[in-house]
Amino acid sequence: MTNELEYNTEREHLIIPEYGRHLQKMVNYAKDLPTKEERNKVAKAIISVMGNLQPHLRDVPDFQHKLWDQLYIISNFELDADSPYEIPSKEELMSRPEPLKYPQNHPKYRFYGNNIKTMIDVANTWEDGDMKDALIYTIANHMKKCFLNWNKDTVEDDVIFGHLKELSGGKIRLSESDEDLTDASSLMRGKKKHSKGHHKKKSNRGRKRY
Repeated sequence: MTNELEYNTEREHLIIPEYGRHLQKMVNYAKDLPTKEERNKVAKAIISVMGNLQPHLRDVPDFQHKLWDQLYIISNFELDADSPYEIPSKEELMSRPEPLKYPQNHPKYRFYGNNIKTMIDVANTWEDGDMKDALIYTIANHMKKCFLNWNKDTVEDDVIFGHLKELSGGKIRLSESDEDLTDASSLMRGKKKHSKGHHKKKSNRGRKRY
């Protein structure tokens, strides 16, 4: 009895373990069939079994296409059967995807989040006009709210304008405009107040609020 035991280390390596050893044996069986007609028939049966074993894939676009790709992977691309889709090459399916670019943000201004620089770059591409002005002040107010959330209860608009100028490469200069940002109490409305520092601070800039 001991001599008949089959250890995992002695078994064939499972290419896609989720499908189990029995399905891989079915694929190996299909590869060795003498005629393409027989291989096609068994391949379709295997695809049906794979679909039942992976029901969560049914919500994935191109569900059947994915199963056929996996069938060829399990067969080590040695199954000679007719697929309803273009048969991929081993190099195509096994190649690694291009690495994603890590969001770059100024280390000094992490509290603004990684998307703020993208928003600023988009604003820089827009033509001058009311729409661009509205976008820029929306960005600036968002920056002010992020600053207040992360750092303290009050911040002068000039601080935000300076950060925005730096992050825009000097292209956005709100300090030269006659508009103020939304006051801190309005931006932080709904936030629990822990200190008296939450009171509205009067602006000494003499400008209207945007």
